[in-house]
Amino acid sequence: MVSQCCVILIGERLEKAGIKVEEISLGRATVSFDEERIGRDDIRKVLKELGTDLVEDREKQLVEKIKLAVTELIHHMNNVDSVVRKSDYLVEKLGLTYAYLSRIFSSHEDITLERYIILNKIERIKELIDQDEFTLSEIAYMMDYSSVQYLSTQFRNITGMTVSEYRESDRSFRRPIDQLT
Repeated sequence: MVSQCCVILIGERLEKAGIKVEEISLGRATVSFDEERIGRDDIRKVLKELGTDLVEDREKQLVEKIKLAVTELIHHMNNVDSVVRKSDYLVEKLGLTYAYLSRIFSSHEDITLERYIILNKIERIKELIDQDEFTLSEIAYMMDYSSVQYLSTQFRNITGMTVSEYRESDRSFRRPIDQLT
């Protein structure tokens, strides 16, 4: 679950399947159900239909917490007034070293944690460009880039187009954040 829409939709689908949702938030749900009628496979089926799954393995739970923390910082928090290095935020939020978080993430995903953060930043930059509320300098500052040039270079390396080309395009190049790994 990476957005409030996901939380609402998953809650509704679970309730519809006869699973009582006690509490639900980004990345976490507490449910109760009649174990004689409904099993974990039924819950898993509902979640898989929505593009997610139960996460029961401890390391996989940590990977999901990392993804949620990255999503919170880059997509949900307005980082304008308090530029925080992404690695420092993850370490503080999860209480583990960045090296450990990075190793666990890479062992369960097909990309490194650093690349995952960069992909999220690029998608957020696209969103900010689409909103047309901030200058590129302001976006660079918000996204913790040392310069507009560095943002532009990384944007081109990841997307294959310049920021100007993206602005002039039909802007259909955005990717859902749950598909960045």
